[in-house]
Amino acid sequence: MIDSTAIISPKAQIDENVKIGPYSIIKDDVKIGAGTVIESHVVIEKYVTIGADCQIFQFAAIGAVPQSVKFNGEKTYINIGKGTIIREFVTIHRGTAFGGGLTEIGENNFLMAYTHIAHDCKTGQQVTLSNNTTLAGHITIGDFATVGGLVAIHQFVRIGDHAFVGGKSAVVKDIPPYVIAAGDRAKLHGLNSVGLKRFGFNADTIKALKRTYRIIFRIGLTLNEAIERVKAEVDQVPEVTHFIKFLQSSQRGVTR
Repeated sequence: MIDSTAIISPKAQIDENVKIGPYSIIKDDVKIGAGTVIESHVVIEKYVTIGADCQIFQFAAIGAVPQSVKFNGEKTYINIGKGTIIREFVTIHRGTAFGGGLTEIGENNFLMAYTHIAHDCKTGQQVTLSNNTTLAGHITIGDFATVGGLVAIHQFVRIGDHAFVGGKSAVVKDIPPYVIAAGDRAKLHGLNSVGLKRFGFNADTIKALKRTYRIIFRIGLTLNEAIERVKAEVDQVPEVTHFIKFLQSSQRGVTR
């Protein structure tokens, strides 16, 4: 059902089971999947693809050109995965040619009010971004990560799977998977044990991750020394291997 006051481009591809509320604007080359609900006063600009069963609340603005002085009007995109909830006044900007051309929101994300996602950011599945979370460009957030309210994240930072970032934090370096981080500037505060238990991680895996965390961050070794010790002393369950690979691939440096 499309409200009579909505303005819909004839070049948009909208499934017949989409609901669009009053005064919303859908521009050219937008694709919207079945079961998605667009509330009133939403603006969706060009080159945006929205999956099935999403819900976008009033006054969200999706697909504006990026806030980058390097952007030169090129055709770039936004993809939003199925089942994602986008609350009031969320803003999501298109990618840039120099950053890969795509801003991508994963499946079943929950973007709370006033969240801003800048150009070329990517989130995994079931990510929660709380009110007033601000993502600068080129940020990657892993699966099942949670970011608290009023958090600012620097360009090119990565936040790992199942990480938890506390509210009112300023994040300037990578946050490893499975940990808790908070503060200005953010520091690590141990393993996200409660979150891991809620997601069904078994006791042996959590024990291995706790041992890995302690060796890397608590006993004063260099990163390379700590990684070698983890390989020698800790069960190499997939989560430990993933943790180590994340650290080794960091470009901005790792929060400690």
